Amino acid sequence: MVKFGYTILYVEDVEKSIAFYETAFGFSRKFITPENDYGELSTGETTISFASKKLASENLSDGFIESSLEDKPFAIELGFITENVGELVQKATSLGAVLVTEPKQKPWGQIVAYIRDLNGFLIEICTAVGE
Repeated sequence: MVKFGYTILYVEDVEKSIAFYETAFGFSRKFITPENDYGELSTGETTISFASKKLASENLSDGFIESSLEDKPFAIELGFITENVGELVQKATSLGAVLVTEPKQKPWGQIVAYIRDLNGFLIEICTAVGE
């Protein structure tokens, strides 16, 4: 059996990124390495992990495309489910996230909004499908 364990985001400042996700979304810190180059957050079934760009460069000798608020987001998003999309969007943007789209109701009833985190990663904040 294969189990999806975690997603790793390559960031400039692991501690700052983890603190943002803790404060904005209420996730709990699992750990950060003593070197502050890798850390994890408990988010429920899966883990969001953060690796410093320096550590990522050591692991990926051919390099990688860095996420940045100055560029368009990657063709991937993190999806966070909540009962109050507007409230969570407001909290995250008050802490430095950038609003991409205001909460909108989809034809199937789901409320969906998009923001970008401090590093430019795209986050969908939504209600559960069918609610």
